[in-house]
Amino acid sequence: MEALEHLKSGVEIGGYRVLEKLREGGMAVLYRVASPSGAETCLLKIPKLGFGSHPACYAGFDVEQMILGRITGPHVPRLFAKGESEFGPYLVIEHIVGTPLADYAGRAPLPVDEIARLGAALASAIHALHRQEVVHHDLKPSHVILRPDGRAALIDFGLAFHGHLPDLVEEESDRPAGTPAYLSPEQLAGVRGDPRSDVFALGVILYLLATGRLPFGEPASLSGQCRRLYIDSAPPRRIRSDLPPWLQEIILHCLEVRAEARYATAAQVAHDLTHPDQVMVTERGNRLSRPGLMTAGRRWLAALVEPPAVRKSPAAHLALAPHVLVAVDPTYGSEALLQTLRDAVARIIAGEAHWRVSCVSVLEPSALTEQEEGAEIMRSLHTQRLVELHHWAQALGLPQERLRFHVLEGGDAAAQLIEYARASHVDHIIMGARGSSGLRRFLGSVSSRLVAEAPCTVTVVRAVPVRDWPP
Repeated sequence: MEALEHLKSGVEIGGYRVLEKLREGGMAVLYRVASPSGAETCLLKIPKLGFGSHPACYAGFDVEQMILGRITGPHVPRLFAKGESEFGPYLVIEHIVGTPLADYAGRAPLPVDEIARLGAALASAIHALHRQEVVHHDLKPSHVILRPDGRAALIDFGLAFHGHLPDLVEEESDRPAGTPAYLSPEQLAGVRGDPRSDVFALGVILYLLATGRLPFGEPASLSGQCRRLYIDSAPPRRIRSDLPPWLQEIILHCLEVRAEARYATAAQVAHDLTHPDQVMVTERGNRLSRPGLMTAGRRWLAALVEPPAVRKSPAAHLALAPHVLVAVDPTYGSEALLQTLRDAVARIIAGEAHWRVSCVSVLEPSALTEQEEGAEIMRSLHTQRLVELHHWAQALGLPQERLRFHVLEGGDAAAQLIEYARASHVDHIIMGARGSSGLRRFLGSVSSRLVAEAPCTVTVVRAVPVRDWPP
């Protein structure tokens, strides 16, 4: 008899009282429990360790308790307690209130704006996880909950990888671990710990939300799953003709076979989903048929000679793909300061492989925009500022697909830039320093606000005047 049969309503474990059994999965059973204070309900998780249970049950449970004890934030459940009882090991975690993403997936295909909203929330949650050195490795709609405030929370970390912990999942099994429909090509090849594996699973989820179908079906055999190493999915627009090219571009970019060809970070996916007008549509976005057998053959031959992948920590991958925000004010200062900004950008991205630069300017209201024709004047100024940003960036000589341009509108430039940096997962802000004045010292400068309040590194540059030195 399994010990789990004894967990009836009213039983207490570690001071938490069992209220009801919620669900039973392949590796664990979840119960709703009351906290010792009675102020909130939590979830009690107990692995299935009875006769006939899979050996990986305990390893997955051990992985989850180690990882949940090291990660924080609104995108993951809080860990309240863990320990051993007469019924075996247990975890008590936050009972996240919200709507499972599986409920949305059950209504797919969804409207485009809803796909973008859900996808951006999920991508932001994935990036927050990667920044804490964790790759989930089992992302699917049933493992995502949308909180009432719109943020996504990820659950079930039994197959996850932590950059600073032993990989118990890999030690326990020599087969790919995860849900077959969502496994990335590198997972099928035996490589774990690459954040871009979660980006691939994100692409599968976006494809499902957009078309109501899984891009590679649900193959049961390993050989059936490995077809995705060589053969692409059908383009979403072939299934749903009203899907905009920019959304297909994002989905297929996530689903690239080679990890190096995918989005470098989930943050880049979140940014593109929230700024579709900035997405550069390539052949991927307009594709209506999958690549042919010659492409599959080339991939097969390339896989035969490809060297084994070198494992890096999730943080090491993210370090190669910084999001750099350049705050540009074309209306102020000299060409010397604008050139100094360009030089600083070139230095900072020089050693990074997958950087992205957002050129941002803040358009503040004026007496002109408060007139009767203010809205039309503001639109005209907005367009003019965008043109100026493009002109500034042209001299950098950088690939257009790596650049983004945004004009923010508001009276508090510092607050606008800080909020953009926070929402867009910016890693580094570069801006120019204006000249000193009594009023600026009294009110405080934009640069000093950013240095004090921005959620990332801030570099403030100043154009050094040319001096005539004595002979």
